[in-house]
Amino acid sequence: MTTVLLIRHGRTAANTAGVLVGRSSGVELDETGVKQAAELATRLSGVPLRAIVTSPLRRCRQTAQPLLAAQTNSCLFAIEQGLVECGYGEWTGRSLRELSKDKLWRTVQQQPSAVRFPGGESMAEMSARAIGAARAWDARVETDHGPDAVWAAVSHGDVIKAIVADALGLHLDSFQRIVVDPASISIIRYTAARPYLITTNSTMVDLAAYLSPQRKARSRRTRTSDDAVPGGGPGVPETGS
Repeated sequence: MTTVLLIRHGRTAANTAGVLVGRSSGVELDETGVKQAAELATRLSGVPLRAIVTSPLRRCRQTAQPLLAAQTNSCLFAIEQGLVECGYGEWTGRSLRELSKDKLWRTVQQQPSAVRFPGGESMAEMSARAIGAARAWDARVETDHGPDAVWAAVSHGDVIKAIVADALGLHLDSFQRIVVDPASISIIRYTAARPYLITTNSTMVDLAAYLSPQRKARSRRTRTSDDAVPGGGPGVPETGS
């Protein structure tokens, strides 16, 4: 079958502020996020994408538009509700530091398959509809363009983690082990035998930045521990930021 590039949206101000915005309207890319989207478009300009399918939320559409503009071949552009951010319900708009004190937080970290956000979606529901959307679009692209076709899905951290976990044959309770930074690319090739994870969390960031003391210090300032960040973390800060 075909190959899908799973792309997380570029950085937003909420990512660096440590706020879980979820499906809040009007959340846009910050200056770094706009730059990341442009770099993604350049990076993928030589890849003939047959379709770019995006979450309906603005930050994803902002990330997808430069990708589409950089394509020189015919490329379908579509909005897919199945790729929308997890419905965090009453957690939406609250700080991660505050949420980390909620008794549900430990379950989010250790047994996400058992989590239903108050007034929102369960993580199992999010995972099922995201995986279903990815596989349905993959089958459609293959039908229209053949098994060598490549397409892109622009979505959110938890959504992409769920799709990657499925490709690896991991239970949802293990998906918090996966990291998906803003503007990262994860590549899956679906075949009749099994999915193959080609790469995950590929970014333009110098690998040394992931290991620097500054990176670790920034992480401690924005998070209370080594817990996974619901919705996805802010990624590696720019040099000098």
